[in-house]
Amino acid sequence: MKAIMISFDQAHYENVIAVLDRSNARGFTMVELTQGRGTKTGEPHYGSHAWPSMCSTIITVVDDQQVEPILTRLHSLDEDSQMLGLRAFVWNVEQSI
Repeated sequence: MKAIMISFDQAHYENVIAVLDRSNARGFTMVELTQGRGTKTGEPHYGSHAWPSMCSTIITVVDDQQVEPILTRLHSLDEDSQMLGLRAFVWNVEQSI
């Protein structure tokens, strides 16, 4: 099993949920307000007067074969709106209950 952490501009929320739905990734945990900035491009997401946008973060645990289709769909979403910002990271899940 793999954990995918998806950090995205809040404007992507409905589209990210749609990606998870289309990929049969039912379960997830969401942190509604997260802050950050991209490593190379994009606007900071600080929720301040100067940088008012905010991010959300979702962590979902999926079977190994679900990872590539999810990442492919998320990458396409990011390419469509690059300035909004969307990143996904994958980790191994050693155990769960």
